[in-house]
Amino acid sequence: MNPITQVQSLDVPSAIAQRRSIKSFKSDPISKELLHQLVELTVAAPSSYNIQDWRIVLVQDEAQRAALCAASWNQQQIIQAPVSFVFACDPYAGEKDLTPVFEQGLQTGAWNEGTVNYFKTAIPQFHGALGDKRREYAIKDAMIAATHLVLAAESLGLSTCFMNGWIEDKVKEVIGAANEPDLAIAVVVPVGYAAEPRLNPGRLPFSHNVFIDKLGNPYQG
Repeated sequence: MNPITQVQSLDVPSAIAQRRSIKSFKSDPISKELLHQLVELTVAAPSSYNIQDWRIVLVQDEAQRAALCAASWNQQQIIQAPVSFVFACDPYAGEKDLTPVFEQGLQTGAWNEGTVNYFKTAIPQFHGALGDKRREYAIKDAMIAATHLVLAAESLGLSTCFMNGWIEDKVKEVIGAANEPDLAIAVVVPVGYAAEPRLNPGRLPFSHNVFIDKLGNPYQG
C-alpha cells in the first residue's frame, strides 16, 4: 500500500486549530512519498501572477543540517528534524524569462493567448515599478508557500516550526547562494515528528486586534 494512503489527513480547519510551533523533534525519517506530497502541497500556493518566485531548498544531509543550525544561532530543532525547508525568493523573477510559466498556463487552459500576451508586458512593468519593494513582494509569496507547508504538514501528521532567527548571509552560504546578492531568505521551517506536545498559549480577544472598516472600531464577533 502506498504510504500516503495510510495517513488519516486532517481537514483544513482542524489542522489550523491543532497546529503548534514545535521546538523538539524525533529523529524519525519522513518517507519519500510523504515528503513528495508535502512538496506538492507547498508549491500549490498562489503567487503574484503565478510567477512562483520562491526557491525552496530541502536541507536533509546531516552535515548540511549542522551548517544550517550554526547559521540559525544553533537552534537544535534544525538538527533534530529530518528535513528543514529553507524558503528563499528571487525579487527579480518577474523581470526574467517567464516562458515556462506562460507555456504551462496555456497548456492547462487557465490562460489564453490574449492573457499571456498581456502578462508578457504587464508582469515586468509591475515588478519594475515596485522598485525597492521587490524584495518585500517576493518574501510575501514565499511566506504564503511556507504557510501552505505548515498546514499541509499538520494535516499529514507532521509538525513544524516557523523560524525567523538566522543570519541571512550564512544561510545563503549553506544553500549555495553566497554569490546571489539579490536572493532573499524568507523563513526556515524544520519538519518532522514532534518529540513532545505543546499547549495552545491562547489568543487575545477579537476586540484587541481585529477591527471593522477602521482601526479603533473593534470587531466583537
